Amino acid sequence: GPLGSPIGALASALANSPPETQRMMLGENLYPLVDQLEHDQAAKVTGMLLEMDQTEVLHLLESPDALKAKVAEAMEVLRSAQQHT
Repeated sequence: GPLGSPIGALASALANSPPETQRMMLGENLYPLVDQLEHDQAAKVTGMLLEMDQTEVLHLLESPDALKAKVAEAMEVLRSAQQHT
């Protein structure tokens, strides 16, 4: 089950932390993964993903496929935003 996983440990650490710390912890875990997928926009994409619900972010951390899909989505948003400026 998920409790034995690093995600389980992260989830319980999050539960005991104030919101600002939670966001930072999630970011620290998320950034290296995003960086592997989209190196140039890693910081921006990570920031976008951190706007999501904490449970969703945790899901991305344990599901590479879900993460890939979300990162692709975020990149689309960034691209269309760039086209409109």
